[in-house]
Amino acid sequence: LQGAGGSLIKMLRASVLAACVAAATAFSPSALPLGTATRKATSGPTMQLYKDGKLQGAGVNCIPIFKRPDSLKGDMVGDMGFDPFRVSSYANMQFCQEAEIKHGRIAM
Repeated sequence: LQGAGGSLIKMLRASVLAACVAAATAFSPSALPLGTATRKATSGPTMQLYKDGKLQGAGVNCIPIFKRPDSLKGDMVGDMGFDPFRVSSYANMQFCQEAEIKHGRIAM
């Protein structure tokens, strides 16, 4: 009976070790085939600016029927004046930006 129990423990240890190795290899990079070289892009998508870059940031009003909130100054990335519930008037936008980045990283 002791021999059977010892082999069961060895088999359990081996299966746990195999599972750990399989999990570790899932996050390792795969090898590239021989003969492949990296190339630089010679052409690609271009940046499209709103009205040729004349109205950016503070000049853009996302919802034309509403006045742009005074608390949005157009100095943050992606600030197009979209704040229909006026959250920017009572919340610190730098804190909200940091919280959004943190939540996005956790979600990944």
